[in-house]
Amino acid sequence: MSLDELDVKILSALSQDGRVKWSALAEQFGISAPAIADRVRRLENANVITGYAARLNAEKLGIDLTAFISVTLDHPRYRQGFVAYVEAADNIQSCHHIVGEGDYLLQVRCQSTADLERLLSDEIKSLPGIAQTRTTIALSTVKDSQSLPLSALV
Repeated sequence: MSLDELDVKILSALSQDGRVKWSALAEQFGISAPAIADRVRRLENANVITGYAARLNAEKLGIDLTAFISVTLDHPRYRQGFVAYVEAADNIQSCHHIVGEGDYLLQVRCQSTADLERLLSDEIKSLPGIAQTRTTIALSTVKDSQSLPLSALV
């Protein structure tokens, strides 16, 4: 799908505030609200926009321990089971198939080090085919964004 400058501006506005009204976008960009709605629907239908969600404050919710876990599998035959586990696990925020040390890099959120230990020992390390894990705990987070570099598109 080819995006024009207005599409990118709409995506930028929606990535900052997914609840913005069509009328506010229409006023901001100088076109009608129905035209904005049509563009957004087109972006949704093309899977450029894949959903809308509230951003939650992990610290306020007591889920403020962030860790990164590198996982090495014994053999690729264990990939499907591992990926199925990852997709179902609430504590795992992201999973990346990587090149370098390990096969996958997980970002997890836990309530405590005891919660992290349970996740590692009772769940991840008990999966078939897990050869090794390496865990790094984040002391603080300088930036945690879901925004994409849309300025590169125009």
